[in-house]
Amino acid sequence: MILNLEAKMNLQQIKKDNEQRINLYALISRLMIIEIDKGFIKTIESDSAIMDMLPNFRDWSKKSEISTEKLISEYINVDYTSLFLMHMVPYESFYTRDDQMIESGGDNPVIDLYNSFDFRVDISTARIVSADHIGVELEFMYMLSIALNKAIDEEDIDGVCEILAVQKGFMRDHILQWAPMFLINMKNESRTPLYHDGAELAMEFLLSDYEYMSSLNSEICGSKK
Repeated sequence: MILNLEAKMNLQQIKKDNEQRINLYALISRLMIIEIDKGFIKTIESDSAIMDMLPNFRDWSKKSEISTEKLISEYINVDYTSLFLMHMVPYESFYTRDDQMIESGGDNPVIDLYNSFDFRVDISTARIVSADHIGVELEFMYMLSIALNKAIDEEDIDGVCEILAVQKGFMRDHILQWAPMFLINMKNESRTPLYHDGAELAMEFLLSDYEYMSSLNSEICGSKK
């Protein structure tokens, strides 16, 4: 399809918006998939826009009272362990199965979708027991957002619409079926401002992103998807 100038300008605006989606999915997926390190703290603290989205962490007095290493080891990663490894269950199947069992095998419904996009999950590295971990599902959305930019660069409208449909469907059928419940609990149970703010940011972003995808899909794809 040969695009006119207006259509090309619209695609560039979509790409600009999508860059922000990529950054937010990268941030919240990294926050939830494994304990953080000094490099992660340095990265977010160097970005004023990110810090504005994490206001309680930005203003946390302990950051000026103790070293970053101590802050991480004695507070932040202790909180991560409590939230993601000990007291809460960050897996879709736990929330959606009647028996509340974690589906760690090939019958997990997200596996086929991951495989169809050549998205591989290294369970041992991420210290997770199943591919439907919230951090992995958010990383999948991150990967799809990168693929969306590639389709935009190639002016592939059919590809753009296909990826948007997959993202919207995955959000609707998987993430939004359980993540809001988990994130509410995460916010309430968090002991540090980082995970309190992270849960709130993730909740607001996921809900708004679903609305954005729905609007964009209707605007540029029409009845195609």
